[in-house]
Amino acid sequence: MTNSVAALLAVLIVVLIGADWALNDADALTFLGRKLVELIEYMAFWR
Repeated sequence: MTNSVAALLAVLIVVLIGADWALNDADALTFLGRKLVELIEYMAFWR
């Protein structure tokens, strides 16, 4: 991955997070955060 591709992906992620925050009150980020916590707890159980 070149630096320009990495920078483009970083800008895209920031724009999508900003759009979610502005248009959706960060509901998608909250959902993904909760699912990530569930996944971490599930993986810790099998450890």
